[in-house]
Amino acid sequence: APAWMHAQVSVPLPAHDEKTSVVTLYSETTLAIQANGKIKRLERKAYRILRPDAGGRGTVRVDFDSQSRITDMHAWCIPTAGKDYEVKEKDAVESALPGVDGGELVSDVRTKLLSIPAATPGSIVGYEVEQEQRPYILADEWEFQDTVPVREAHYTLQLPPGWTYKATWLNHAEAAPIAMGAGQWHWMVNDVRAIKREEDMPPWQGIAGKMVLSLSPLDGKNRGFQSWQEMGAWYLRLTQGRRDSSPELTQKVNDLASQTPTVLGKMQALARFVQRDIRYAAIELGIGGMQPHPATDVFAHRYGDCKDKATLLSAMLHEIGIESYYVIINTTRGSVTATTPPNLGFNHVILAVQLTNAVEVATLPAVVGHPRFGRVLFFDPTDPLTPFGRLAGPLQANYGLLVAPDGGELLPLPQLPADLNAIQRTAKLTLDDKGTLRGDIHEIWTGDMAAHQRYDLRSVTKETDQIKSVESLLSHSMTTFQILNAAVRNLPSIELPLEWNYSIQADLYAKATGSLLLVRPRVIGSKSSGLLETKDP
Repeated sequence: APAWMHAQVSVPLPAHDEKTSVVTLYSETTLAIQANGKIKRLERKAYRILRPDAGGRGTVRVDFDSQSRITDMHAWCIPTAGKDYEVKEKDAVESALPGVDGGELVSDVRTKLLSIPAATPGSIVGYEVEQEQRPYILADEWEFQDTVPVREAHYTLQLPPGWTYKATWLNHAEAAPIAMGAGQWHWMVNDVRAIKREEDMPPWQGIAGKMVLSLSPLDGKNRGFQSWQEMGAWYLRLTQGRRDSSPELTQKVNDLASQTPTVLGKMQALARFVQRDIRYAAIELGIGGMQPHPATDVFAHRYGDCKDKATLLSAMLHEIGIESYYVIINTTRGSVTATTPPNLGFNHVILAVQLTNAVEVATLPAVVGHPRFGRVLFFDPTDPLTPFGRLAGPLQANYGLLVAPDGGELLPLPQLPADLNAIQRTAKLTLDDKGTLRGDIHEIWTGDMAAHQRYDLRSVTKETDQIKSVESLLSHSMTTFQILNAAVRNLPSIELPLEWNYSIQADLYAKATGSLLLVRPRVIGSKSSGLLETKDP
């Protein structure tokens, strides 16, 4: 292992509790900018493994594409006894991005995984990665806070003569840089606490401390965005001509729109077509990761990613006289907030649909008022399980960049009423003197709850398999039971609540003890939580 890793062998550990499985001893990022805009990025990290469940820190993952080539990659382990271990880039496994739907198809974004041997308790593991980058926009993020404690983190910036930078700190007190000579600055933070994962917490990446850098070269080309308006104008240029129609597309719109007399009904028909009949597939080569394909191509091939589906629906809505605008958003709520500086930290595209006065909005909770565009409805054409007029949970109370004709505007998206995301359960049950419980149960699922249930049932064809979700629910509440019959309604009709009707019998539900019959009145489910029963703050 190199000297910078051996220097960590005897350093004290950062503050941690007995449950901590790993700590970051040292983190270093160096960003060296060349005059032609090419970037050389060096990243180093060293961890001390404390417990066997080290959270995957024994594996190095580096994403790359044609604009961010890996030039060198090493990893090492300093065990508690014996010789050091080293693995190199040739030992890495290359694959599509894990966890990305369709990522194994046509995309030039790839990942390399390098497994570090002997990553066991007591050992120090670390890695060093060098990349050559040529980004479309000159900006960077230093994400120094993690879900494990960090003892020491460094960031160094080297700029050519005449270049300038702007640093914005999020979720952390600003640390002043140290000037290290002409065009070179250094930042350091110490003893950064871990972000503890908790049930139902916001996405941790949205509350982690980080520094966002915007870089400006002498010629002003590809500089980091100075405003959201500027970023919106940049994205609008990428989409020029992409929403143009064709005779075939116009005919399809006419066919769908003719099936209903109302404007709202026509919009719903077009939205359903894009949601259900356009298969999700990401074809992202080079700038294609940001620029949508033409609507006519998406329609002809019947597939596309989020920005492609948004482009197609926008083109179709225009054919019936409805204008709409791109909204660029990050599905990790909190990654972009009202105080975030302009940057490309987005991973999704939806639409803001401008509603006419002929549209009744009583049944459209995802509508907000806009000072210039009037009533605007936010809608995600990629989500096949959330109907037109509503939004999935990760998009609610989030911030998105509205790409308007005169540039961008960062807007808060609405938070829908809580009762639109619920399970209503009613039952009529009888208990006999032998302790047997029998009866009928009716459930109404709405919002994300209904979407999750529909997703679980999306490929289930046998009734015996459909009721497994009901069986799972009952198994947490009863030791023995029978489902006498069960039926689900409105499974494909996402505009309607999902409904379950089933009948159960549970023998010995009540227990005879002397002259008493002991009964738990809450038959199904629980309203308890262990959250307040721990010693953790």
